[in-house]
Amino acid sequence: MAAPMELVLSTDAAGQVANCSVWDPLTGSVLLTYRGGNSTGRGLAVLGGQYLLGGQLGKNYINVWELQRKDQLQQKIVCPAPVTCLAASPNGLYLIAGISQSIYLWEVCTGRLLSIINCHYQDVTCLTFTDDSSHFLSGAKDSLVMVWNVYSVLQVEASRGPEPRHLWSLHSLPITDLQCGIGGPQSHAVTSSLDQTVKLWDIASGDILLSVLFDVRIMSVALDPAEYHIFCGGSDGSIFQVDLLSWPVHRDRTFNQEQEKVFKGHRNQVTCLSVSLDGSMLVSGSHDETVCIWDIQSKQCLRTVTHRGPVTNAFIITAPANMLKADSKPSFPLPRFNKHLQGAEGCEGPESGGVILRLGRNQQDFDGTYLQRAEQLHDLLGESEGKNLSGLVEQLRSRTSELEEELNMVRKINKDLFDFSASIITKQ
Repeated sequence: MAAPMELVLSTDAAGQVANCSVWDPLTGSVLLTYRGGNSTGRGLAVLGGQYLLGGQLGKNYINVWELQRKDQLQQKIVCPAPVTCLAASPNGLYLIAGISQSIYLWEVCTGRLLSIINCHYQDVTCLTFTDDSSHFLSGAKDSLVMVWNVYSVLQVEASRGPEPRHLWSLHSLPITDLQCGIGGPQSHAVTSSLDQTVKLWDIASGDILLSVLFDVRIMSVALDPAEYHIFCGGSDGSIFQVDLLSWPVHRDRTFNQEQEKVFKGHRNQVTCLSVSLDGSMLVSGSHDETVCIWDIQSKQCLRTVTHRGPVTNAFIITAPANMLKADSKPSFPLPRFNKHLQGAEGCEGPESGGVILRLGRNQQDFDGTYLQRAEQLHDLLGESEGKNLSGLVEQLRSRTSELEEELNMVRKINKDLFDFSASIITKQ
């Protein structure tokens, strides 16, 4: 029997049988299972076709498995707080994780933590890369979506912090999902929110192209590879198909369930959607503890796979070359991942062992004696006398502590106000 070209990866909140199951979408037969805990929603990723990563539900670490060694954890990436979402770049170079209100960016080959982005005001709910790995997008409970240029993030000094390429603020309630099409920085992105809308954006210009209003909250979205349709998973279990080539073209639309295409079958909210590479099959996961395979043309459910708990992740991937070969090995070892930025206080790793003091820019051209070098060092140290540097440092530390307390208080007030207003809006 020939190996399948595409595979479905799915997880549930119970994790009784396995953390992640891998199965054939054509037959429904389970091919692999990965054991150990349970992964959070939007928290499962395949890294470089070599490793499977799962952010653990409610816990502050990420499980790592070698794809072909399904029963043995490779390592645990310890994080400062529970992981809310996770994404790996398609080129396998970078890993990003949403941890509370922050985005952590690691370099895979070294395990170095390259950046901590603190631009969202509420917990980050979803992350995704463009297909060329040049940009990534973040959505959060603060109803904001941000587009980040990876190169710009890596070039900015840690003390200043990066700025997003685009900030989209047209949603009014928490972001539930976001997906990118094909085309790198020229691609389109689709976002969904609890405000019952789905919006289509142009990443190059930052402009909104389409906004569709529904009668229910939208919990998940997916684009087909040709970008003819947007599939939207509703809180009532319905899956809505939005035609992007319909005529006449209106930027603001209201979805009419009686006249447009709807997939019926789930009994609870649809938490995840994914489309096959040829655009013929749709994979959906739901809180009704099932994953369904749909034929898009006929809108018929071809197959249902039952889980032991609410489905948190379900997506279809091209089968990695070594996933089904037990004797294969990863082409690169996975290093230990750092929890702190290089050079920060408490940073781990060999590069954090001390402070480098440089005496001049062209030391190799200095032909003086050791006595002259000692005198030069004495002069440099003498310049700082009388400036009371220690007192200045203490003042700065005290002021920094006060500002951090004020910032935490403002964040708490903002979160309470946001939760209160969101609860009122959703009740109406």
